[in-house]
Order: sequence, then structure tokens, then C-alpha cells
Amino acid sequence: MIRGHVQLNSPIPAILCYLDMLNYDLLANNYTFPPLIKACTILVSSSKVIGSLVHAHVVKFGFRDDPFVVSVLIEFYSVKHDMGTARLLFDKTPNKDVVMWTTMIDGYGKMGDLENARTLFDEMPQRNVISWSAIMAAYSRVSDFKEVLSLFRKMQEAGLKPIESVLVSVLTACAHLGAVTQGLWVHSYAKRYKLDSNPILATALVDMYSKCGCVESALSVFESILNKDAGAWNAMISGVAMNGDARKSLELFNQMASTGTQPTDTTFVAVLTACTHAKMVDEGLKLFEQMGTIYRVDPQLEHYACVVDLLARSGMLEEAEKFIEKKMGGFGRGDANVWGALLGACRIYGNIEIGNRVWKKLTDMGVADFGTRVLSYNIYKEAGWDMEAKKVRKTISEVRMKKKPGCSVIEVDGKVQEFLAGDLCHPCAQEIYKMLDLFSKIMRLREFF
Repeated sequence: MIRGHVQLNSPIPAILCYLDMLNYDLLANNYTFPPLIKACTILVSSSKVIGSLVHAHVVKFGFRDDPFVVSVLIEFYSVKHDMGTARLLFDKTPNKDVVMWTTMIDGYGKMGDLENARTLFDEMPQRNVISWSAIMAAYSRVSDFKEVLSLFRKMQEAGLKPIESVLVSVLTACAHLGAVTQGLWVHSYAKRYKLDSNPILATALVDMYSKCGCVESALSVFESILNKDAGAWNAMISGVAMNGDARKSLELFNQMASTGTQPTDTTFVAVLTACTHAKMVDEGLKLFEQMGTIYRVDPQLEHYACVVDLLARSGMLEEAEKFIEKKMGGFGRGDANVWGALLGACRIYGNIEIGNRVWKKLTDMGVADFGTRVLSYNIYKEAGWDMEAKKVRKTISEVRMKKKPGCSVIEVDGKVQEFLAGDLCHPCAQEIYKMLDLFSKIMRLREFF
């Protein structure tokens, strides 16, 4: 009964069933605790307290060394972000199976603790495909996509066949790195083993093709998804938007609404961004107003930033400034995206008055970051306000702000190569610079002739 309630995602009846069992003077055994702890894991409120009490019962009834019970307890503490207790249980268990190792790796990965996750992964006596999936997902969460592909190659060398979760991590990495060749291989593999019908994997394919600029391929995969959820629609709407087809993005949004699929926060970020790049101000403002009234999606800060960007890029700088003051409650309620959108437009349209006002407000609040300082400096410099430009330049030097170096990623023979501006660590750095110098000389010669 306890297990049945858990399978129906009903944790409270499962826990009450256990209490009834105790009232009947029936002793729990090693089959009782795994589903009971699972119930505590999926319980939302007071789950940590109840889970600790169940843990006490595990000790009281003598099952503290049972591998199945300990494994579920480790999962419970991992999900509740208590990796200290999880690690204590793990270290005290003499016979650790692959499930325990994987649970710990996954727990550390979800906490963003890559150091402990990788250490455990490297120390594992044996690994299965779930273990590889856990460590790849961990690197994907911190956006180390190059390492995701590196791990995938090592997993293949170990002779393990990838499962859906592994392929999703790989496709996410391909999408961010532009590694379309690797993405095509994953798609081919998924087709061969009939995995492409998995909606999560299909959505990842849509995202990968879109971000690699293959919109037709993305649309083809999207159309093949039988039961499209909000994630699939969002991936496709974002995909056509980022590739410059605003009208198609709005058309897909209307189709999504007509099918009865509830739009999400991400949906509106996608369509508002599409309107911004196409300078479709009226359509964008209308969608923003409809968010709460028709679709019952409360606007978040990113949606306000999209509207500011929409107005600013269309040259409606005063309207953007008023929107921030009236709709958002002032510049103090914004973030770097909001300020950067308005300042960037001030520079493009040469509006020194609004740019100056925004900069003064940001400095008075003490919230100016590197990007807003550089934008303000360029606005003043290009307007001939040298005195103000020097003041901004001085603040950049005083706080010792450093811009992150530019990064380029290319795919060669199925392998991703990453280059940072000014970086000489690449083993072929000298040959690369010589080739670039040669290209530069050839270009100068062509200009001469």
C-alpha cells in the first residue's frame, strides 16, 4: 500500500499508511523503508523533518546497513540539498554499489559542486550508463559543454550505449557550441534505435538545430512530435525567433494557443524577443498586455527587460524610460539587461540627454556594472563630453573591473576547439597565429593590387 501510494505520487497517504501499520503493532522490515523514504523525498512541506524521523526509525529497527535503504536515504538527503548527511551515510557504508555512487554524483552535480562530483566519478570502481549521464548532466548545468562532449567520447570508448538522458546532454552541448556535425550523429543514432520519439529528446533536437541555424531541420523534427508540450513549442518559437523570422514566431505562438497548450514565461520571452528584433512594437506591447489578462502569466523582470529593449531598439527612448519609471517602479527595480538595453539604444541613436540621466541614476544607486560603465563611457566620448567620459573611465579603473575575454568555438572533424582572446595555451597557438598573419598579408596584397 505504501509503495502504491508513492507510485501514484501521493506521499501523505503513504506516510499515514505507515503510521497505521505501527498502530497495529506491525514491525517495519527492509521492504517498508525504501518506498516510505521515497514518499518523504517527493513530499514538499516539512519533508526534511519527516524524513529525519523516518531515518530515526531505520536506525531503531536495525536497517542502517541495508544497502537498499541506505541508497534511498542518500537520494533523499541529496534531493533536499543536504550533501553533508548524504556523504556521511555514503562514507559509513562498507559495500557501496553503483547506485549509491551515482546518487552521490548526481546530488553534488545538482548542487553545482563539480569538484566532489568528478572526484567520486573518477574513483568509482565500476560505472554504468546512468553514472555517465549524471556526470555529464552536472557539467551541462555549469555550462561546461566542451567537457560534456569529451565525456561522451570517453563513454563511447568504454563501450557503453547512450540512453536518452545522455543524448539530451550531448545535444544541449552541441546547441551551445554550434557542433552541428556531432548533433547530426546524435539524431542519426536516435533514429536508428527509435529514440527520437522521446519528446524531451525531440525538443533537444529542435533546440540544437535552431541554435546551429538549421531552421528547416528544426521544423521537421518539431512537426514529427505527436504530443507537443510547452517545452517543444518554446524551443521552436525561440528557434525561428533567433534566426530572424518574427512573423513565423508569432504564427507558432498563435498555433500553440489554439491547441490549448498553456504558454509559459519562456514562451513570452521568445515572442517578445522576436518582436524586438523585427521592431514590431505594437505587436510586442499587445502581447505584453495579454500576458496577465488572457494567458494568466505574471510578467517577470525578463519580460519587462524585453519591452524596454523593444522600445529602445525602435528609437522610442523616452517611452522606454517612462516604462521603467511607471511600470517597473524605477531603475532600482531593474537589472543589467534593462539598463544595458536603454543605454545601448542611447548610444545607437546618439541621445546623450537620456543616456546621461540613466547613468546618473545608476551611479546614485550604486548599481552600475562593467557593461553599463563602458556603454556610458562610449556615449559621453562619442558625444564629445570628454570630462564626463574621463570620470566614467576613472570609475572603471578604481573598481578594477575587467571584461571577460572574447571566446570563439569551432568544430573541426567532429571535435570542438575553443579559443579565448589573447590565449596562448592552445598547443597549436604558434601555427595558428602564423596562419592568421599570412591571411592578413594576403588581404593587404589584394587591396594593393
